Amino acid sequence: MKTVINEYINKLEKTLKKLNYDDITECAELLNKARKNGNFVYVIGNGGSAATASHFVCDFNRNLSCKDGEKPFKFVCLNDNISSVMSVSNDKSYDDIFVEQLKNFIEKDDVLLAISGSGNSKNILKAVDYANSVGAVTIGFTGFDGGDLRTKAKYSVNANIDNMEISEDIHIILCHLLKTIFLKKCNLF
Repeated sequence: MKTVINEYINKLEKTLKKLNYDDITECAELLNKARKNGNFVYVIGNGGSAATASHFVCDFNRNLSCKDGEKPFKFVCLNDNISSVMSVSNDKSYDDIFVEQLKNFIEKDDVLLAISGSGNSKNILKAVDYANSVGAVTIGFTGFDGGDLRTKAKYSVNANIDNMEISEDIHIILCHLLKTIFLKKCNLF
């Protein structure tokens, strides 16, 4: 058992060290720009990535404020509205659960943060294509080689490991890392 634990932690550590810090910095700058301009940040994901998307909303909407009068973040998780997800799944297709919601809300310069371990989830890719078409900023958090999401999203942070669990670990760490940047930032931007 200790061998498995050691191997897992070593893989996670190596993957973290290989992350592109410029990509993370760019992501922080894009989120800060959205905050300052009053734009919404829509977050989406499936499975474990859905849980990470929900976690982003909790951390950024609830826990981040630097000083009185500073604009707050406006994060919305599209997989949290189960009635909408089920309705679109039933009436159209599971592949449309995010794009149909975005059609009602997303505007130019809003941000879509799409989280996908494989980078190939059809519902994620359709949402990114739509967001790009209306002039939104698209960010993809991926694992493995990034799949199609890595190239469709205008900006990307890729865990670059062939392991779903570690990819998902990296994505939740990115959530906490970005939150930490903003908790300490007040004068970084």
